[in-house]
Amino acid sequence: MLNAVGVPQKILLLGGTSEIGLAICSEYLSRGPAEIVLAAIPGDDALDDAVQQMKDKGATKVTTLDFDATNYDSHPEVIDAAFEGKDVDLAIVAFGVLGDNEELWQNQKKAVLAAEINYVGAVSVGVLLGQKMKAQGHGQIIAMSSVAGERVRRTNFVYGSTKAGLDGFYQNLGEALREDGVRVLVIRPGQVRTRMSADVPEAPLTVNKEDVAKQAVEAVNKRKTLIWAPPLFRLVMIVLKHIPKPIFRLLPI
Repeated sequence: MLNAVGVPQKILLLGGTSEIGLAICSEYLSRGPAEIVLAAIPGDDALDDAVQQMKDKGATKVTTLDFDATNYDSHPEVIDAAFEGKDVDLAIVAFGVLGDNEELWQNQKKAVLAAEINYVGAVSVGVLLGQKMKAQGHGQIIAMSSVAGERVRRTNFVYGSTKAGLDGFYQNLGEALREDGVRVLVIRPGQVRTRMSADVPEAPLTVNKEDVAKQAVEAVNKRKTLIWAPPLFRLVMIVLKHIPKPIFRLLPI
């Protein structure tokens, strides 16, 4: 369980090399020691660096697990292994792909793969995490959504649609588990400076991964269920959601 200062004793990061996920782990480790489990796709070249980063930040133990978001039959075994030995206090769902929208909506195989990774895989592990945390009687899930899913835009509608699905699932997973001592936080970042966005022109309100991590930890401590990163995006999206489609179509976004 969370210790007296709100630090989890064991953290599972699904998407073990996610820069935002690692930043959240690092933010917690700056507040106290914890065991870290990194679940990453087999052969991920960035995994060794992620392990070392967690050790350098003060993790008491770092374990790695092979995790393929599209190999749904393997997910129960992965989650069982993550929970082995000690309860998982915090699970971060932070895997996904962006892709090129103009290619995705015209390439059936790649569009389906993006949906399987970003949405179906996230639902698969979400169900399993919910079952495990309900059984242990406590736990916190952080799910990385996106403002792209709040009002899906033509410029990235394949990615946005997958995040819209993930967002809806995890918000209501939190409602379903609320009486069982399990909490879910959905984070809707705008553009974040990471490898995923390295080739994308920087948009207004772009933030660093460390900024998202600090917001995430503060939101968990305040028992929030939904945040935008940066917070100003909440106001931006209120406006964008109410713009009529003929006008929305003309916006350069």
